[in-house]
Amino acid sequence: MTIPLDDLAGHYRAIIEGLGENADREGLQDTPMRAAKAMQFLTRGYQQDLADLVNNAVFESAMDEMVVVQDIELYSMCEHHMLPFIGKCHIAYLPQGRVLGLSKFARIVDMYARRLQIQENLTRQIAEAVESVTNAKGVAVVIEAQHMCMMMRGVEKQNSRMKTSMMLGQFRKSQATRTEFLTLIGNNR
Repeated sequence: MTIPLDDLAGHYRAIIEGLGENADREGLQDTPMRAAKAMQFLTRGYQQDLADLVNNAVFESAMDEMVVVQDIELYSMCEHHMLPFIGKCHIAYLPQGRVLGLSKFARIVDMYARRLQIQENLTRQIAEAVESVTNAKGVAVVIEAQHMCMMMRGVEKQNSRMKTSMMLGQFRKSQATRTEFLTLIGNNR
């Protein structure tokens, strides 16, 4: 259930006032509504469904070698501090008779990233989604991201990056397959 936009804006107004600001001053008058609209946009993944998103864009193919989609931009919100984390996602899969339309990888990443998240769960969700729609022999996902909750507050470490991976099927079973994927994405950076 989503809360009406006006109610969400009211909550942002209360936050602004709770910080000691005057929500009626010129620069802040429209901020509660802008913030409410921004939050709805940043969390639109809750309103999306995997089957609708893929929209039957799975096609028969004799391809049975590794397919890699690299450097998919992602923008998400840390569920602990509601601050952004920004990075890129690399996905590989080993088709077995079916391939997924290229743009659908980015759409899957966005659907799960546009929710309150932790990077570890995001990585798993993307891998499991690709596996479920393709029935691949294996799926691998690596995400590398910078977290504003670590950069702007707390320890304030500007150059830190977090990497997570999820290996399913042949990527988990075969060291050679995993190594090929990591080499292709240049995971030695």
